[in-house]
Amino acid sequence: MLDERRIRGWVEAARAGDRQALDDLLAAHLPLVYNIVGRALDGHPDVDDVVQDTMLRVVRSLAELRDPAGFRSWLVAIAMHRIRDRARARQAAPASALDGEHADPGADFAGLTVLRLGLEGQRREVAEATRWLDAGDRELLALWWLEVAGSLTRPDLAKALGLTRQHTAVRVQRLKERLEVARSLVRALAAEPRCSELAGLTEGWDGRPGSVWRKRIARHLRGCPRCGEAAPDTVPAERLLVGLALVPVPAALALHALPGLLGGGAAHAATAAAATTATGTGSTATGATVSGAMGPAPRRPVPRRVLRPRPVRPRPVRRRPARPRAGWPGPGRPPPASRTPPPLRAGPASCSRCSPSRRSPRPPV
Repeated sequence: MLDERRIRGWVEAARAGDRQALDDLLAAHLPLVYNIVGRALDGHPDVDDVVQDTMLRVVRSLAELRDPAGFRSWLVAIAMHRIRDRARARQAAPASALDGEHADPGADFAGLTVLRLGLEGQRREVAEATRWLDAGDRELLALWWLEVAGSLTRPDLAKALGLTRQHTAVRVQRLKERLEVARSLVRALAAEPRCSELAGLTEGWDGRPGSVWRKRIARHLRGCPRCGEAAPDTVPAERLLVGLALVPVPAALALHALPGLLGGGAAHAATAAAATTATGTGSTATGATVSGAMGPAPRRPVPRRVLRPRPVRPRPVRRRPARPRAGWPGPGRPPPASRTPPPLRAGPASCSRCSPSRRSPRPPV
């Protein structure tokens, strides 16, 4: 994984108009975009077009990036948006426009991964199992593969999918389960000798992975004690992909699919890198700088106007005059006359009937 400080420096310099920084930034991230798009589209001929469109969008929108430290996650999100836009365009296109399309057997990304990275054993089994996944699972696989390999982080993956980290973890777990089922299919089909029931089931199969045949073979694996038995030395996929390198960018993509992104000296560097890749040394075509990108150098970002909030002025509190209490003089009224206290009630000493001195004596008993 590239150094965060270096990426931040490239982004800041490219936004300031440095063409060499823009070349280094795009050249360093071209293999990442190629691996994401290539694995998500399974090596479809549109891979080059989607990669080119992604890089063009990055150059044109670089000035809109708020935080240079989040360039990688921003780049991955743009690539995923272009992949989904392409899928929506194919769904809206008439069926007659898609009849002439045929998948190139040599462009199978799983085969390219096995060939160019020299995968063997269970790593090769994992790469071949990706052919049995659906299109939606392959998009998530393209990101999760790079996360396990160390090229992406989980926040980058979650931001590219537009999900929370908890929801992303659930989707990744489901993907692992489907990938293990696909590995079982690959292992059963590659067994020598093959199970007799499985051989009869796949007699009319043309050899192309698909959802229908995946369900049929998986149903057979659940009921067959020989094919459904897991190998004792099976290693989880995430452990097999740790530290795995990226698939090198092909020379055709560096030289022809991105003609506007290569300058004079960059084209020579791309040719040399492509020749090295063709000899099987495993080096990538990332030495090609992506200079002539979009004609003129990117403009400097215009400082945005900061809208300051207006000061809140306290409104005067209007208080109503208190209502006068009963018996209390209001404004302009004379105070009430002082009242004399009422006379005390006569007690027993002032009463002629109750006074003890005037009581008649009681007769003796």
